[in-house]
Amino acid sequence: MTEATSRTYAESLDGSDPLAGFRLRFEIPDPAVVYLDGNSLGRLPAATADRISTVVHGEWGDRLIRSWSEGWMDRPFEVGDRLGAALLGAGPGETVVCDNTTVNLYKVLGAAMSMRPDRSTVVAHRGEFPTDRYVAAEVARSRSGSVKWLGPLDPSVPFPVSPVTANDVAAALHDDVAVVLLSVVDYRSAALADIGAITRAVHDEGALVVWDCSHAGGSVPLDLPGSGADFAVGCSYKFINGGPGAPAWIWAAPRHHGSMTNPIPGWMGHEDVFAMTGDYAPAPGIRRFMTGTPSAIALAAVDAGVALLEEAGMDAVRAKSTALTSYCIDLADSWLAPFGVEVATPRDPSQRGAHVTLRHPDALALTQALTDRGVIPDFRHPDGVRVGLAPLTTRFTDVHDGIASLRALLEALG
Repeated sequence: MTEATSRTYAESLDGSDPLAGFRLRFEIPDPAVVYLDGNSLGRLPAATADRISTVVHGEWGDRLIRSWSEGWMDRPFEVGDRLGAALLGAGPGETVVCDNTTVNLYKVLGAAMSMRPDRSTVVAHRGEFPTDRYVAAEVARSRSGSVKWLGPLDPSVPFPVSPVTANDVAAALHDDVAVVLLSVVDYRSAALADIGAITRAVHDEGALVVWDCSHAGGSVPLDLPGSGADFAVGCSYKFINGGPGAPAWIWAAPRHHGSMTNPIPGWMGHEDVFAMTGDYAPAPGIRRFMTGTPSAIALAAVDAGVALLEEAGMDAVRAKSTALTSYCIDLADSWLAPFGVEVATPRDPSQRGAHVTLRHPDALALTQALTDRGVIPDFRHPDGVRVGLAPLTTRFTDVHDGIASLRALLEALG
């Protein structure tokens, strides 16, 4: 075993990690578990229970319905502002935390289509997360339009490793395209799109762009205003550590605030929530993307997760993410390549997010066997073992031990 693949080397990397102390601020009841799926569900911050307890006992339990006028009504926007500033490069009043990613995608895609009433085509990638594809197809159908698909037709074909480029998108554009929907980080390969270049290509053809930041928020520094983006959505239960089923978020460029419409109007998006008027009148700004009643309890959990990332700083988070993924790829090359494992993630750190996907024909069985051993990655169809590396909680020794366990399984298979 060379020095670079020894556990001692991994321990030295942990010893010099400036973010190592953040792991101590999460609930880790069983240190023997090697958790490599933080890009599906982030760990529980230790502060979250106290934050929720305050809402449950101090606000709901004591103040009851008075809590709506004592802070609950503004919480989706307060948490949104903190999330936007810390993770998205956004200014005040540009981000709201509400609903879930699927609902928010429907809302912003519908809004974008309405802003281009003379166009009826949505451009999306066949490799997008299923929700994105389903919503894109439904929004296009509801406007008597269609989807122009990028990428391979056959879902059984191994997914591409390289990011979608501005040239790829430009080749699909025409004068009937209203909106382009793409993910910043591919949920399978971790390929990282060039937001600025793609957005410029879309705008050159008079269309709008919606970015799904679910695998980027909290792992990759974003500057949505600086990139020229129109709309963005993302979840908060992955790298943001907001908890299972945590509410998602919407960001909208301020230049669109006066013209965007919410296709799911609800009382919380009304200009006067308690007016109870007969006709819907949208609230100004980002508030109009509110629909139903928000969960004060869930918002407290998201806020606790955002606070940790804000304190760590996204530049430091990105630096560790790059180091973790590079180390994982190095180990895979040294230990797993002889067993036919391929790295299905871009090798250029500037083109990948915070996970590494390892391709093998027995990926599903290997993922289950690893989980049975207390090493928890994720499986992605058709042949990917996805190793999620959450910078605030994942150690270099976790990466070492996880890849070593995978090597032992492959050795046993012969």
